Amino acid sequence: MHTENTEGTAFQGDLDLPRSRAANERLHALIPGGAHTYAKGDDQYPENLAPVISHGHGAHVWDVDGNRYVEYGSGLRSVSLGHAHPRVTEAVRRQLDRGSNFVRPSIVEVEAAERFLATVPTAEMVKFAKNGSDATTAAVRLARAATGRPKVAVCADHPFFSVDDWFIGTTPMNAGVPAPTGDLTLAFPYGDLTATEELLTRHRDEIACLILEPATHTEPPPGYLAGLRDLADRHGCVLVFDEMITGLRWSEAGAQGLYGVVPDLSTFGKALGNGFAVAALAGRHDLMERGGLRHRGDRVFLLSTTHGAETHSLAAATAVLTTYTEEGITARLHALGEQLAAGVRAAAAAAGVADHVVVRGRASNLVFATLDENGQPSQRYRTLFLRQLLMGGVLAPSFVVSSALSDADIAHTVDTVSRACAVYRKALDNGDPAPWLGGRPVKPVFRRRA
Repeated sequence: MHTENTEGTAFQGDLDLPRSRAANERLHALIPGGAHTYAKGDDQYPENLAPVISHGHGAHVWDVDGNRYVEYGSGLRSVSLGHAHPRVTEAVRRQLDRGSNFVRPSIVEVEAAERFLATVPTAEMVKFAKNGSDATTAAVRLARAATGRPKVAVCADHPFFSVDDWFIGTTPMNAGVPAPTGDLTLAFPYGDLTATEELLTRHRDEIACLILEPATHTEPPPGYLAGLRDLADRHGCVLVFDEMITGLRWSEAGAQGLYGVVPDLSTFGKALGNGFAVAALAGRHDLMERGGLRHRGDRVFLLSTTHGAETHSLAAATAVLTTYTEEGITARLHALGEQLAAGVRAAAAAAGVADHVVVRGRASNLVFATLDENGQPSQRYRTLFLRQLLMGGVLAPSFVVSSALSDADIAHTVDTVSRACAVYRKALDNGDPAPWLGGRPVKPVFRRRA
């Protein structure tokens, strides 16, 4: 582990987290799940090795026990510039001194909208919100209103779209969602235009929209996104790109800017605020204006929230968009990711586990798979791997980079991965990772029982 010090040198040894364990007990006593996002739960980490964070700066975080880590996937991919980025924090600080919320729109709202639409020129209007779930649900509502159709088709290969019933009703955690609500959501496979057209034909004039992440851990097949655009047009439904992850990380204008396929509506968040709470729904003027005051049809209740236009969050978004465009952040994320991926793959190959510790995804959005003796995904081997990373001072539920990482951070990570892969090899040779787990294995987020 890293211990906190001014030089930032590494200390390799056992990791004991008594203060974090105590804080986790306090969290569970007061907060359902012990965290405000299930993906941050201590069940996602090896037993007794779920650090509770004290603070962060750049690519590093410190836990309440004083241990320092190189952090990946910061803020569930939201902190792409690094913690406490000076340009963002200064923009926020200026607004805090001027008031954060008013009875009428502030000038910051139009400035943020202008900056967003200049960065994402494929969109014609934008409305801001606090989280991605609200934005995707607003897109679904607009699509239903515009088409008069009840059903929604979501990409089955993408793990999450919203906390709202139309999506959660399709997951194993569907308690509390009336079955008819879940029945209105259908699924189509990523990359398969034939299957999607069959779904649209089978449910002719019933599907309001196709909603998907335009890209994920693999590149879209050639012509796929353009093919979806054509299917949506021919079947009269709305094409929605969920750009929560791809926004800014694929290009400053998101995946739609990189691949040149324009959706009817798109949603942004995560990297947009560098950790501050801001999301966006963007798209065609005629669709978006259905939630406005200059439309003659039935009004759509669209993202009307008390805190959607807090000035400090919109100032953060404006600063983030400016930083990305002026400093070439997306290109840096790709360069750092390529450096990290090459190092991890080399370390895995040297330890003889290249077929078991696998790095996947676009360089700016790397994830890793932990596979067992039969090449199948394994929560037990993931537990082993995460445990070894934590022992080496690397907090990495994924390998998603931030632009604050240094060459030294990457080198330290690769060195830690190398040691983890050596243990992984021992477990494979043993035929059982149990001696290296230190307790129960980590668990999937979506499961019916706790």
